[in-house]
Amino acid sequence: MKNIHIGFLGVMMLALAPDAVCAQEVGAASASTHWGVFLFGVMSIALAGLFLTKVWLGVISVHWIEFHGQERKTQGDPPFSAVLFTVLSTLAIIAFVAHGGGAIAPFTGEGGMLRALIFFGIAGLAIGIAEWRWRPVREYAFAFGLGSLLTFAILGFSRTVFAGQAGKDPFAVALGIVCVCALWRMLFGPWTAHIKVTVLGTFIGLMTLHMLWPEEPQQLKAHLLAILIALIPAGIWCALFLQEHKQKKSTVLLMFFAGMLSTVPILFYDAVVRSGAKLQFFLFTITPESFSLSSSVFVTGSLSPMPDIRTTLLSTLITFMIVGLMEEASKMWVVSRSARVVVSSIDDVLQLSVIVAIGFAFAENILNPTYFLAFLQQYLLTPSSPAWGDFLGNVVGRSILTSMVHILSTGVLGYFLGLAIFAGPVVSDVERDGREYLVAFALSRVLRLSEKAVFRGQMLVTGLVLATVLHGLFNFTVTLPDLLPSHPRTLGDLLSASEGSFLHSISFLLIPSLFYLVGGFWVLTSLFARRESAKERGLPVMNDAFVREEAMA
Repeated sequence: MKNIHIGFLGVMMLALAPDAVCAQEVGAASASTHWGVFLFGVMSIALAGLFLTKVWLGVISVHWIEFHGQERKTQGDPPFSAVLFTVLSTLAIIAFVAHGGGAIAPFTGEGGMLRALIFFGIAGLAIGIAEWRWRPVREYAFAFGLGSLLTFAILGFSRTVFAGQAGKDPFAVALGIVCVCALWRMLFGPWTAHIKVTVLGTFIGLMTLHMLWPEEPQQLKAHLLAILIALIPAGIWCALFLQEHKQKKSTVLLMFFAGMLSTVPILFYDAVVRSGAKLQFFLFTITPESFSLSSSVFVTGSLSPMPDIRTTLLSTLITFMIVGLMEEASKMWVVSRSARVVVSSIDDVLQLSVIVAIGFAFAENILNPTYFLAFLQQYLLTPSSPAWGDFLGNVVGRSILTSMVHILSTGVLGYFLGLAIFAGPVVSDVERDGREYLVAFALSRVLRLSEKAVFRGQMLVTGLVLATVLHGLFNFTVTLPDLLPSHPRTLGDLLSASEGSFLHSISFLLIPSLFYLVGGFWVLTSLFARRESAKERGLPVMNDAFVREEAMA
């Protein structure tokens, strides 16, 4: 129980054990080999049990504080609900890990077991020595173990959906969705900032290793270069908006990681659509479709007949609004889960929301194969002579304009989220001045709810709607020239101006670019400058039980 590194090594052995067992069955079936496999399996399960017990005790301990408001003083047996939760969660995770192959890319294939043992053995020895010399390392070891466990479990579930037959089993689908939601929530669990950073960083690091390991050397080189290049504008944007007031490094890194992970829901849905997977539930089957196809069906089937061009424009606009809603809702969720325990003013929420937007834009730039990776291959790596001008133009344009779209929309969302988080103090300040929020006041009387609760809901809906409109409208505007029959590239083309008109010298995309760049800076600066935004309203207090001596025993 004291040495988490031993359990961590054990769970990796357990995760890889099915592959090892299959390999041994194919080879010579000698008695000594069978006994060796049997002993290896028993040892792996025992060590995995120690690891899982250690991790789940930390999870249960901190959730006890979250739900009951205090730490348990007794050191007796845990309640039955905690034991049941531990057993069911452990069985579900091990089932998905085993079904999914049980290993990330570096530890699969020939020699994978040996590489895993060497790597995790060295890591476990290093953690053990560090725990012996420096006791605070224990909480980081817990976070590293939890992040690793969640990575293997989510990879196992994804392989179950995309490569297995679980999509035809309603029980597996239902259990999988519940487990993924629980695991996703646990990634943003009620830990302090540095623990969350370690959990999210471990998850992102192992996932990145899993994706990059199988790539060919040339493709790997391009991907690594794309990551390094995308980090430059992300760092500049962070430095620019952190000038408002300083935040702890752990907090900034936490929100950046959270922004990166907020891309997962939309990417996962896109992967399900592209794979054509069908999810079988008990009474019906769900076949995810692309938003563009669903929008077209809605427009053509639900509205009165219109010319083809209007149908195309309307369905495209609805598609971008749906995508914008999913992305902004995902960012709002990770901000509310990660920022709530580290903010003391509306300015803090606004600032950290901007950092989340920068993390989202960074992940989008490196994960989408048509962005930075494509720029590198098209202009630098593939041609006989590098086209630096075209490369820099595309990189700078995407780094500035599209990043600003995310920053503006999520920044506006963050402002209203800040009003929702501090709804109580904000409403009290207004009432103290003899004023009322008219909409919240009227709805509270009609719905018979407290004005603060209504105001909180109103701010959340307002922020999400505005962010979705800002995001979706930009995507629609920059796509508009490709949708219109004449494919206008200038204002002169769009307005059918005469030859020689100065309108032909103004690019069509200049208008949304100026609005989002200049207007975006003006809007965010105005929100930061509001007196109510800068007012300090208190910092929520939070304890992590697993960092205490009682929980570590």
